[in-house]
Amino acid sequence: MPIITLTTDFGTKDYFVSVIKASIYKEIPNANVIDISNSISPFNHSEAAYILKNAYSAFPKKSIHIVGVDSEFSPENKHILMSFDDHYFIGANNGIFSLLLDGKKYDKIVEINIHELSVSSFPVLDVFVKVAGHLSRKGNMEIVGTETKKLKEIVNVNPVLNESKTQLIGSVIYIDNFGNVVTNIKKKYFLDVKKSRNFIIYANSVKFYKIYDSYSEAIDFDIPKSKREEEGKKIAIWNSAGYLEIAIYKSNPSIVGSANSLFGLEFRTTITVEFL
Repeated sequence: MPIITLTTDFGTKDYFVSVIKASIYKEIPNANVIDISNSISPFNHSEAAYILKNAYSAFPKKSIHIVGVDSEFSPENKHILMSFDDHYFIGANNGIFSLLLDGKKYDKIVEINIHELSVSSFPVLDVFVKVAGHLSRKGNMEIVGTETKKLKEIVNVNPVLNESKTQLIGSVIYIDNFGNVVTNIKKKYFLDVKKSRNFIIYANSVKFYKIYDSYSEAIDFDIPKSKREEEGKKIAIWNSAGYLEIAIYKSNPSIVGSANSLFGLEFRTTITVEFL
């Protein structure tokens, strides 16, 4: 049973996701179609890559991942099929896949050349599903495209360390459903730079002096519940993917606000770490 995943910025209001799934089932009747997310912010390459990078490996090998974010075909946004880590990825060559690789080496990339379909205004439906169908029947990648080494890269996505190594400048790359903000600062890199030094994290006007490994670690359970600083506590944490996250403990964005709304942290907001 072929596994096909969808990662798109189509949302849930319109009919797009439904007709894509209908087309997949016509093309691959025994497919198992799973949504990774259809709520990627429109045209947000960094967000799409972050979601996909942290989800794809949970699926069985040979899974086929369709990425419908900024997917309209153009001379600067050609369609590609990439094999990596024994998975297949179908999407536009717009930088998402280079972010997904994060410096790792892909196995093979072909530029999709199904010419009669490439001019489609809905390529996820008309092109990507056809390619997924071909792969599900164990077809060779070269049948749907020509091998290429050209993979578009997105620059200025990694944190920057100043020359004296006293300041690390990162940015927000993702805001989750709870309004917690994820930065592009990874734990391993942070610890390599930090060494034994103390630090201060600046997130707009908010400061943090410690990074927790879990949400519960930030709560002192020896203090009676009625006296604890618990719900609404601001914390910096290493999330499950190993990225620095700014959060509010047990926040409900619709009632009390979130790190996103209360601290004014938006996509690409600068997060600065000062090493002391």
